[in-house]
Amino acid sequence: MASPQQIKNLQNTFERATLGSPNAVSTSPSQSFLQQQFQRPRSVSQSQSKSLKPFNTGDIKILLLENVNQTAIDIFNGQGYQVEFYKGSLPEDELIEKIKHVHAIGIRSKTKLTQKVLEHAQNLVVIGCFCIGTNQVDLNFAAQKGVAVFNSPFSNSRSVAELVIAEIITLARQLGDRSIELHTGTWNKVSAKCWEVRGKTLGIIGYGHIGAQLSVLAEALGMNVLYYDVVMIMALGNSRQVPTLDDLLSKADFITLHVPETSETKNLLSAPQFAAMKDGAYVINASRGTVVDIPALIAAMKSGKIAGAALDVYPNEPAKNGAGLFSNDLNSWASELTSLRNLILTPHIGGSTEEAQSAIGVEVGTALTKYINEGVSVGSVNFPEVALRAIDYDQENSVRVLYIHQNVPGVLKTVNNILGEHNIEKQYSDSQGDVAYLIADISDVDQGKLNSLYEQLESTPYKIAIRLLY
Repeated sequence: MASPQQIKNLQNTFERATLGSPNAVSTSPSQSFLQQQFQRPRSVSQSQSKSLKPFNTGDIKILLLENVNQTAIDIFNGQGYQVEFYKGSLPEDELIEKIKHVHAIGIRSKTKLTQKVLEHAQNLVVIGCFCIGTNQVDLNFAAQKGVAVFNSPFSNSRSVAELVIAEIITLARQLGDRSIELHTGTWNKVSAKCWEVRGKTLGIIGYGHIGAQLSVLAEALGMNVLYYDVVMIMALGNSRQVPTLDDLLSKADFITLHVPETSETKNLLSAPQFAAMKDGAYVINASRGTVVDIPALIAAMKSGKIAGAALDVYPNEPAKNGAGLFSNDLNSWASELTSLRNLILTPHIGGSTEEAQSAIGVEVGTALTKYINEGVSVGSVNFPEVALRAIDYDQENSVRVLYIHQNVPGVLKTVNNILGEHNIEKQYSDSQGDVAYLIADISDVDQGKLNSLYEQLESTPYKIAIRLLY
């Protein structure tokens, strides 16, 4: 039998092991992961990259709207950028005034960066969408102005998947209605048309990052999983891809959508699709507000064809939080929708968890920093994806040329004739549509000649934007 002193020593050892441990139970799993990934000290044997600064730019100014997570602010402050932060979105006229002089802007889903707004962005280099969607940005016009756009396609996938799982169970057990009833003093203990989800079939429309994670969680609950996607995708677990949307609709008990907003996905579920579903099916939409024809959904629920639904997104959403904003003035069917039973309505919170927002801040903040500091466009949604390894500290008098131009013949010949006066150490170019992007590292550049180099490149035809980093 262990002595009291041995037990005390064991307790002390345990406390030392868990104190500050990234896996301590009181620590968020996502926070632990982020700490491990982004706070590890660099190996002293690893060659350090040279910190480049922009020529002819001045201090980098960043505008952050819609309560972008503190992790991103910390990244930008650590780079010495000037950060202006707002918790909400801005009215269009104020946004136009603010965007005139910033080099980067970070937004979420409420801010609309239209052509009208972007036309006033005199110094804008990059846009960060701290969310999955980018439909709030005019991507083509941004590219034509030489502005790269980044988003966060991965970081909130788990949060959305977990919300959908919660909604599946809530709809199956009619928890929303029972909760509302008891809040008003009504005791209504019933089991009619309340189901276990075990053995039921989940149909996933769109088997991307969210859909795939959702299928794994659903199988862990004992559900059968079918999915439909426009491309062939390897199934996870025992899930199975079906060849057509109609195949999925006719077999699934629960149908959930995880697709982007495009012309092809508008009203993807409408009256004919609801008619093709099982009697008493359930519909969940946490993707984009335009993919479900909501008036048709209202009719299907009133007729009893659809037993319940959960909506997290809508065609038109309020620009800010507040009472009375979700009304018929915003969407003509709002009052009719809110009168339905077994209907879960949430205010676009699929990715609104502390873990997701923290990870998004790191993902997008890092992407913007690498583009500003190094010109790396890998991960951009509207721009050629180009990257070069960093310039090392021992590479003195080196300059990185970032040259964005129209995708027409002869441009690279003209540019290389200018760069040929120096030693071109490495370069890479790629194009996407009408826009092309060249990164080139040149050495033996006297800093006194930077202005001449900049002016030569600035005067070239078909140039869209130029940056020099040295």
